[in-house]
Parts: sequence; C-alpha cells; structure tokens
Amino acid sequence: MPHRERIYRTEAIVLKHSNFGEADRLLTVYTPYLGKLRLLAKGIRKPTSRKAGHLESFTRTQLLVARGRNLDIITQAQMIEPYVALRRNLWRMSHAYYVGELVDRFSEEHSENQSLYRLLADVLGWICESPNLALTMRFFELRMLGLVGYRPQLFHCLQCNAPLEPVINCFSAEEGGALCPRCGEGERGAKPIPLGALKVLRYMQTHDYAECTALQLHQATHTTLEEILQDYLVYILERRLKSVEFLNILRRSGLTTTAK
Repeated sequence: MPHRERIYRTEAIVLKHSNFGEADRLLTVYTPYLGKLRLLAKGIRKPTSRKAGHLESFTRTQLLVARGRNLDIITQAQMIEPYVALRRNLWRMSHAYYVGELVDRFSEEHSENQSLYRLLADVLGWICESPNLALTMRFFELRMLGLVGYRPQLFHCLQCNAPLEPVINCFSAEEGGALCPRCGEGERGAKPIPLGALKVLRYMQTHDYAECTALQLHQATHTTLEEILQDYLVYILERRLKSVEFLNILRRSGLTTTAK
C-alpha cells in the first residue's frame, strides 16, 4: 500500500457543520484537490477556541488536517476569505446556504473537481455583491450542472437531434434538456419553454458571468428560468432542497432586501 502522510494541508470552503459531542463540531467542507470531506474540529465550541472564527459556514480557509481512524481532525485553520457581506444580510446568506446544499448534494466524498471548487469560491463572492441574485443563481445552477455531468442540452432536440427552431420548444427534465415541438408533444413531464427563456439559458451556458450580469430580464422570464431549472434539479436529486423552502418563506415574508 502507498504511504499516506499523517498530516496534510488543504484549502477548503465550509459548506455546513453540526455539533458533535460536548465541545466538537463536524464540518462538511469542499476542497480543490480532495473534493468533499467530513472533518472533525475538536473543542471548537469552547469559548477559548481559536479556530471557531476561521471555520464558520461559507468561509474559505487554509487547513492543516491530521488523519484519524474514523474522521480526519482539523489541527489548524487560517481564514483566507470570510465573505463578510453574507453574514450581514439574511437574503444573501440564504442564497449561500442554497449553493452549499447543491454542492453537497451533487458531490461525492474524496471526488476531486477543481472547476467546481473555483465556481463555488466565485459564486460566494458574487452573492456578496450581486444586485440580481436570481440571475446569479441561474448562472450558478447551469455551470454547476455542466461540471457534475448534467449539462442540459439546449441547442438540439434530444430525441430527433434536429437543431431547435426559434419557436416555443419543450424542456424535459427526464430527457435532460430541450425537445422540438413535435417530439415534445405528448412527452410525459415535458413543459413548454418560451423562446426568450431558451435564448437566455443558452446565453448563460456559453458566456462568462461578467457578460451575463448585463442581461436585463422581465420578472416573468426569471420565474420561467427558475421553474425550469428547479424541475431539473429536483428530478436529478429526487428531492426538494430545504434551502429552497426557506428562500420561498423569505419571499412570502417580503424579506428579500440585498441592502448592506
């Protein structure tokens, strides 16, 4: 068997944590080269802990980790990026929880995906500043789906392979993308996708974030994009995310301000 170092360093973003024992905390983190990890932070809930501030949810941190029998143990943590604006605004923080839940659900432990790590680090920064979180989330969802093997097909019909015409086509979560009107007719679960919404999805799939932020969309288009991508995500994951329910509660309560 190859020898593994007993101690290793890694950069990581904390996705979530839960209490463990009397004073410890179990963290789920995402790393650039080791993928998703579950790590133990011993004594972090003690008032004297020096690591606590460096291991809050949605902080980017440099870790020194010791291998353990069942769980690896964080021995040192030095914050790199605190994403401060998240902690000042409930609406922004709620979107960070949504992003964290998606990355957690779509990731296997110890499965490296450097591009997904970079996207995660970027999107937390975007959430801190974005004046249009709906657009930011749709961009993130599309890019993440591509990076984890579920890139939706938006240019050709998934059944007949014909290029999609500039008409009202269909989107099928089960098929994994768009269908032409003829193939989509009668297809179980396929829903109409207006031409404008399809064009926006294509644009976001093929342009970088800075270019996409210039898009000016009607609220109806935002709603359509969210419904299409949520249907697709729920189909893949076979469940609705808790963070989506919370975002909807905040919307109904009118607590959707992004003011700092």
